[in-house]
Amino acid sequence: MQDKITYILDGKIETIEFNQENKPTNTVLNYLRKTPCHKGVKEGCAEGDCGACTVVLTELNQDNKLLYKAIDSCLVFLPMLQGKQLITVENLASKNGDEENLHPVQDALVKANGSQCGFCTPGIVMSMFSLYKNENNPSKERVEDSLTGNLCRCTGYKPIIEATIQSCVNNGADHFSTDEKKIAEMLLEIKNSSESIEIKTENQQYFQPLTKIEALNLKEKYVDAIVTNGATDVALRVTKRHELLTQIIDLSHVQELKKNVISEYLIKFGAGTSLEDVKQISQKELPALHDLLAVFGSKQIREIGTIGGNIGSSSPISDTLPLLMVYNAEIKLQDAKSDRIVNMNDYVITYRQTAKKPNELITKIIIPRPNPKAQIKFYKISKRKDLDISTASAAFLLLLNGNLVEEIKIAYGGMAAVTKRVIKAENFLIGKPWDRNIIEQAMEIIGAEFTPLSDARSGAEFRTIVSKNLLLKFWNETQI
Repeated sequence: MQDKITYILDGKIETIEFNQENKPTNTVLNYLRKTPCHKGVKEGCAEGDCGACTVVLTELNQDNKLLYKAIDSCLVFLPMLQGKQLITVENLASKNGDEENLHPVQDALVKANGSQCGFCTPGIVMSMFSLYKNENNPSKERVEDSLTGNLCRCTGYKPIIEATIQSCVNNGADHFSTDEKKIAEMLLEIKNSSESIEIKTENQQYFQPLTKIEALNLKEKYVDAIVTNGATDVALRVTKRHELLTQIIDLSHVQELKKNVISEYLIKFGAGTSLEDVKQISQKELPALHDLLAVFGSKQIREIGTIGGNIGSSSPISDTLPLLMVYNAEIKLQDAKSDRIVNMNDYVITYRQTAKKPNELITKIIIPRPNPKAQIKFYKISKRKDLDISTASAAFLLLLNGNLVEEIKIAYGGMAAVTKRVIKAENFLIGKPWDRNIIEQAMEIIGAEFTPLSDARSGAEFRTIVSKNLLLKFWNETQI
């Protein structure tokens, strides 16, 4: 194993060694802010909510071509840079001798008057740059999706959106295009010489295995170690709670956990598949899951957050859990010697406690293809449409035989200590007409099923009303 990381910055291979001062749980944001030439990245919230710290990572795909991904640097631990290229706002302009030429996205933002105080501008520019490299002539919807994770309190978003649309017209051509072959060769060189990483300081151990069997053996040996992949949740324990995480197993470089299989009867997601990749795959295969992920966090968060990580957190307000329950999804759990399958409906036992044993890892999420006649919807109630945690959520699956309910599944998040199916309401509806009178009776069953808490997001009474009204909303949208 190696005890340092290698990555590319400013077109050169760089190495980072770790010690008590330079901890493995330092974020990329904090690291950059201490460098002399990369302070354009800003800290606005330190929790992935504002986008002022956005940078772009490039990595090799299966064909050894470069992928450009905008991410929140406040949520990424330094070792996760291993084998990647880091691009900051300082790298965007090209130089010809003493002359500096703005990148097309920068030039467009200047001409559209898309910046005022400038605090958020570097992050916005990096999100624009990522889109510029990935899509040509993107739709306004795609532009807005790429910018959702960037907050601006001064300018207003119209000129920023206009600048993005106007600039993304060159098929990604820029000075990075000229160097892509060279960068790909450098990344391939790093990849071919890389080993699994084990970083030990006086108070911390940080492991970054390259294979699944290594990861399982580490989890067997260090059962209390914190497991992370994208760190979008775990990083908050460092940036907001200032915790010292003593043992971490980072799965972000285990390629076996990123493999997906689409067959006639099943869709299998590797637990390490990013939520953005799940979103893209689901657009055709599982439309309700795609719609859910369209309002899940921001693109920066979805690029590094994983489906296995979201399930593993077992939060009662996790957006994916209610829908996976009505999909009747299964989770593959593995330890170093064996594996087993657990149905999603049996996975969460009580608050933040699951059926996963301490020495097990989530390795796969298996979703059976729903009946093509089934109507499936997911609803999220939150104060903001985008980039917000659910106040309450609900998922429904309905199969009608004429106007009679042949099958129905109803699951709610944010209403109890765990995400929960409403079995009493389901049993009541089976075999009955799908009409308003029956639905209103089922609404009362749902209202009596939960005793929600009041918290900063909502009061208990509001959540109860919402839980009932979401069933009515689903009925209204599924009329034949």
